[in-house]
Amino acid sequence: MSGLGDKLKGKAQEAAGAAKEGVGKATGNPDLEESGTADQAKGNITQAKGNIRDAADKVGDKVGDAADAIRRKAD
Repeated sequence: MSGLGDKLKGKAQEAAGAAKEGVGKATGNPDLEESGTADQAKGNITQAKGNIRDAADKVGDKVGDAADAIRRKAD
């Protein structure tokens, strides 16, 4: 999955968790509320994973560009 895909999936998890937490609060259901909080945390982690993937892709691109530059100088 791409970084963008992880970010979108994480946002969806976070939104669903917030809704679940809200329903739990409104109905006085602490288990549902805690589950919603946990889903939000999972969403945040998934978004962070997407950010890491994007950063790794950028580093890979920079390394590739540097290698190309070195090859051009060697020729």
